[in-house]
Amino acid sequence: MSDTLVKIQNLKTYFPVKKSIFSRKLFVKAVDDVTMDVPTGSTFAVVGESGSGKTTLARSILRLIEPTSGQVFFDGTEVLKLGGKDLLEIRRKMQIVFQDPYNSLHPRKLIKNIIGEGMKIHFKISETEIRQKIGEVLQEVGLRDEHMFRYPHEFSGGQRQRIAFARAIVLKPKFIVLDEPTSALDVSVQAMVLKMLKEIRVQEKLTYMFITHNLSLVDYIADRVAVMYVGEVVEMGEKNTVFTHPSHPYTDLLMASNPIPDPKFQREKRLLKGEIPSSINPPSGCRFHNRCPYADQRCTDEAPELRERSPGHFVRCHYPL
Repeated sequence: MSDTLVKIQNLKTYFPVKKSIFSRKLFVKAVDDVTMDVPTGSTFAVVGESGSGKTTLARSILRLIEPTSGQVFFDGTEVLKLGGKDLLEIRRKMQIVFQDPYNSLHPRKLIKNIIGEGMKIHFKISETEIRQKIGEVLQEVGLRDEHMFRYPHEFSGGQRQRIAFARAIVLKPKFIVLDEPTSALDVSVQAMVLKMLKEIRVQEKLTYMFITHNLSLVDYIADRVAVMYVGEVVEMGEKNTVFTHPSHPYTDLLMASNPIPDPKFQREKRLLKGEIPSSINPPSGCRFHNRCPYADQRCTDEAPELRERSPGHFVRCHYPL
């Protein structure tokens, strides 16, 4: 395995919940003691149901949300201790593409200003050089030079997401968080955007963190995968290992509920029952025990640790499958 670009250790992000001045302090434990390594040049997928903490984890890594505790290392540098010019420089190297292409682009700015704004902040180059680089990056994402003189409302959803990606890669980052970048797009447009992401990752030598709930996309684009549930990582490893031999019951049920695009394919129906519990007051012991078909008293009483079941394959379960 290649070197680690992003190293996360015991990361916690809690949000206080105010009820009244007389009630005890409560916290939404959105990310709760997460540890993982993102290898250089890889696509690391983070999957799970809505409310599992995927987006909060990604934003905490980038310090768009300040974590409660823990450590984040980017290329050997501890991100959470940086400030001033050092933080500005690290932000250039760590970019994000947001989920909704309709809200992530300023509606009253020309595309050339949306893409060029970051270059004006981070690079001391002339307007001519900025215009040239904008043209180059637009072509790289499958658009044309004249598109820089249009407004976001003049583009389709797929084109807007390409523009958002162009805004990220024009700064020559090493690491890009893709927060469900295709969830708002049609299936045919999704395929084109994913193909573009794979090609540019190789060309620009990028590392991705791909946030999604769609396991089919993970199968197509990812190298490694982490499965999150109520703020915790419950399984993590190489994509082929996790997909072929899911060891946590939650991962297994997620795989079973993923639709197969083949009308002739028949398989046993095993649905994930119940709702994801509250992050304010998660269940005791294993957080999945109230939905797990294999849970016993130990699962209710004792919280399992994330253990390495095989080289590079980690599972948080007392009785892995």
